[in-house]
Amino acid sequence: MNPKTLLTLQPGEAGIVERLSCTGSLRRRLLDIGLLPGAQIVCVGCSPCKDPKAYLVRGAVIALRATDSRQILLKQEDSSEAGIRSARES
Repeated sequence: MNPKTLLTLQPGEAGIVERLSCTGSLRRRLLDIGLLPGAQIVCVGCSPCKDPKAYLVRGAVIALRATDSRQILLKQEDSSEAGIRSARES
C-alpha cells in the first residue's frame, strides 16, 4: 500500500499528519508552522493549475507546492474509521 501524502487530499478533505519525510530547512519551516505528527490538516482549495494548494493547519491557511506536499505523510485511515465517520455524518 502506497503511503498517503498531503498532495492526495482534495479540497474539503482532511487528514492527520503522521510524519515528515523531508530534511533541512524545509523540515524546520514545516515544523515551525505546526505540521507536527498528530496535527489535523484540511485542504481548503487549490489554484487553477492545481499547484499550489491551500491547507488549514492549526487555525492558519498556508499554501504548499506539490513538491513539498509529497513529503508530508498522512495516517492511513482504515475502513472501520471511515465507516464510523460516514455514519456520524448521516
